[in-house]
Amino acid sequence: MFQLPIRTFDSEHSKGSSELGQLPDWNLNDLYTSTDAKELVGDLNWLEKECDKFAKDYEGKLKSLSADQLLNCVLRNEKISAISGRIISYAGLRYYQKTTDAERAKFLSDMQEKVTIFTTKLVFFSLEINSLDDDLLDKRLKENTDLFRYKPIFEKIRALKPYQLSDEIEKFLHDLGIVGDAWEKLFDETIAGLKFKVGEETLNIEATLNLLTDQKRENREKATHELARVFMENIKVFTRVHNTQAKEKEIVDRWRGMPTAQMGRHLANQVEPEVVEALRNSVVKAYPKISHRYYELKRKWLGLEVMQVWDRNAPLPMESDTLVSWDEAQTIVTDAYTKFDNRMSDLITPFFNNGWIDAGVKPGKAPGAFAHPTVTDVHPYIMLNYLGKPRDVMTLAHELGHGIHQVLASSQGQMLSSTPLTLAETASVFGEMLTFQKMLDQAKDKVERKVLLANKVEDMINTVVRQIAFYDFECKLHDARKKGELTPSDINALWMSVQSESLGPAFEFVEGYETFWSYIPHFVHSPFYVYAYAFGDGLVNALYATYKENPKGFEDKYFNMLSAGGSKHHKELLEPFGLDASDPEFWSKGLSMISEMIDELETFD
Repeated sequence: MFQLPIRTFDSEHSKGSSELGQLPDWNLNDLYTSTDAKELVGDLNWLEKECDKFAKDYEGKLKSLSADQLLNCVLRNEKISAISGRIISYAGLRYYQKTTDAERAKFLSDMQEKVTIFTTKLVFFSLEINSLDDDLLDKRLKENTDLFRYKPIFEKIRALKPYQLSDEIEKFLHDLGIVGDAWEKLFDETIAGLKFKVGEETLNIEATLNLLTDQKRENREKATHELARVFMENIKVFTRVHNTQAKEKEIVDRWRGMPTAQMGRHLANQVEPEVVEALRNSVVKAYPKISHRYYELKRKWLGLEVMQVWDRNAPLPMESDTLVSWDEAQTIVTDAYTKFDNRMSDLITPFFNNGWIDAGVKPGKAPGAFAHPTVTDVHPYIMLNYLGKPRDVMTLAHELGHGIHQVLASSQGQMLSSTPLTLAETASVFGEMLTFQKMLDQAKDKVERKVLLANKVEDMINTVVRQIAFYDFECKLHDARKKGELTPSDINALWMSVQSESLGPAFEFVEGYETFWSYIPHFVHSPFYVYAYAFGDGLVNALYATYKENPKGFEDKYFNMLSAGGSKHHKELLEPFGLDASDPEFWSKGLSMISEMIDELETFD
């Protein structure tokens, strides 16, 4: 399946190239030059034959393989993963450039179906790995140092052993993934096709969400009501998608014996449930001193008796609406990264010069932003919807962090490069912090410093508080779905139960806001993905505090951590910095950084 960690925003808008400069487009030729390229046809033919041959050579035989033979088996499996990943990345990236294009949607579906059919024959591989005796596997790993390098992959596969089903059912579930893809595409195409009438203009979702950050309160209010109206018109589709996806997950989890709906995500993230629970509890406990306190400050700055939901991301009264051109954004982010370490320059330059970024807002283009690693013998691609606002500069910094992480981790090879979601946000959030600190250091006066601090606090609240609220919403949604079909009103009520708790008493919630769960793609594409943002932000805050306290040697440790990809557990990666995510104080340290910024904001008039 082609799944991207799409980063959604509450502020998007379309601006012409004349205002922002020339915005870059993707050049996908490094993957394939066209949908009928001979290289693509050749890869599909190779993949079909190699999957057949792989199954014939190894199915039912893993127990009898020597260490050298097992290594060869792993390497062949890795190459299959690389070729299939290349095909699906190309088809998926083309689709996300214009999700309303029927030809692109068909091509992605066709490629997903072919790859799924071919690779179904490989399902036995992980099943047989889990059937190996512990002593036998340990013996094989010790006999070959090249094989031992793949130990983290074996450990990740074997973590699923208690939840593994029969070979026949596992193959059936693998094939069934195509159906889940169809529901995801229905969601994407519905979102991309929505039209919003605001005043005399007909806008897409990007431009309409952008109005929630407009200087004029009346425009924010109109946009909120129009979003609510259109979401309500389509609420049956969104409810059906969520009901179906949640039910499918419940069935699979029940057959596997998963103790909770979240367990699959925790296993994939290689993070203990108690660590996630400690994060969640720490954030919820901190709601009053972070989000409630900040929004009360903002209510006063805006001169309001009570804040409406359209005021949440409103610019401050003294905030400039000057746009940041693409060239300016590139300079700001590049300078921030290279000030941290000169090695960053060589890593960043190809993204801007070689067509690795697609930045403009275009009809039918997927909303939000992401960095997709493709495969380790190519390079990542970054998608933005660049609007020229300071927050978009931070988004560029964020996604470039992902891209740098993916480039460095590619040295691990296809199977070991993939970083668990909890650590995948490390470089991106750290890059944002570097960019923010550079901009803060260059603030001309107290007013500019206040605006920068306030915007950073809001971004951190959106990353930590809002995402944990999203996580709680998902937990409630999946628990409720186990008891039966959910109506739109049921889901709306679950959404509102977490919104009021997380945002606090400064807010009043307009009728219609209860439907705003419907446009968040994470809930459909990657259930329980959202806590990774909070995990990453808390981890980076602790990391950055360590960097400021003792910068000597930090850069090399940081590069080593990113270059490790998925080859190490979070405990191993954080140990050189003297940090431990299983320690409750770890999360308190990260949250205190946000609280300290609010302390400073309280000192401004």
